[in-house]
Amino acid sequence: MCQMELSRIDLNLLVALDALLSERSVTRAADRLTVGQPAMSATLMRLRKLFDDELLVRQGRGMILTPVAEALIQPVRDVILHVEAVFAARRTFEPSTTGRSFSVTANDYVTRVFLRPLLEILANEAPNLSFDINAVRDDYETRLSREETDLLIIPSQVFPGHTAYSYEVLFQDRYVCAVDADNAEVGAALTLEQFSELPYVAFNVGLLRSHAEIQLDAQGVARNTQVSIQSPTVAPYLLRGTRRVTIIQERLGRAFDEAAHLRLVEPPVELAPVTMVMVWGRHAEHDPGHRWFRQRVAAFAGETMGQD
Repeated sequence: MCQMELSRIDLNLLVALDALLSERSVTRAADRLTVGQPAMSATLMRLRKLFDDELLVRQGRGMILTPVAEALIQPVRDVILHVEAVFAARRTFEPSTTGRSFSVTANDYVTRVFLRPLLEILANEAPNLSFDINAVRDDYETRLSREETDLLIIPSQVFPGHTAYSYEVLFQDRYVCAVDADNAEVGAALTLEQFSELPYVAFNVGLLRSHAEIQLDAQGVARNTQVSIQSPTVAPYLLRGTRRVTIIQERLGRAFDEAAHLRLVEPPVELAPVTMVMVWGRHAEHDPGHRWFRQRVAAFAGETMGQD
């Protein structure tokens, strides 16, 4: 494509190209941009002619990108980000009047100990602001790249750093063992032998291993896994009246009320604390509303989560 052909490219064409490269599907790209599939197919034909390349080719039941298309992913994304930044710089954001909604991806632990009190504060500052909180699944990076979530809060230890994203550290939390309060077998701390023998409640989400489980594996700590869960907040219901043991974040353990009937004890091995980070796509870097939200999240973490 020569420079003279630039006059044939409009911004909508670049947006469509970005969607096609990201979705690798004409149907999904059309759905993403809320246009008809025939219109998106016609756009793909225009793009193929402009680049003198097929861009997407069928393989089995799906489509794959050609080498030319693969090489276009980041440059096209960068152009769109720069254009969005130009318009974002002209926008204003007023918390007290905005009716905006933010999508946040976070697990139950983060929602319980961090987001719940944060949202109470934001309800006073921005009464018409709404939130869509989604659970962390093993496709979280795909959802982030497709701009389906505004903010991801996740352990830094399990998030693979990527130049397409920005991040900021929020807080740390240490791991402790939790048992039923009436478990007479366990004292103030667990021995390695006790920990390996007692029935264990493991926490994993699909292919996404928890930071604690990864560390236990690395240290060769055996577990007598009896139950696997996808949310640490259900642990009290599985511990009460049993010999079971689990590992949870200390703040989460403290957040459970007396009815949970838990007792927190020291783990049998040293476990590095979990470091929670917020992650966002570069497309939101200069968005005034998104910037305000990030600043409030970071400020709240600094004001409250460093206090023990």
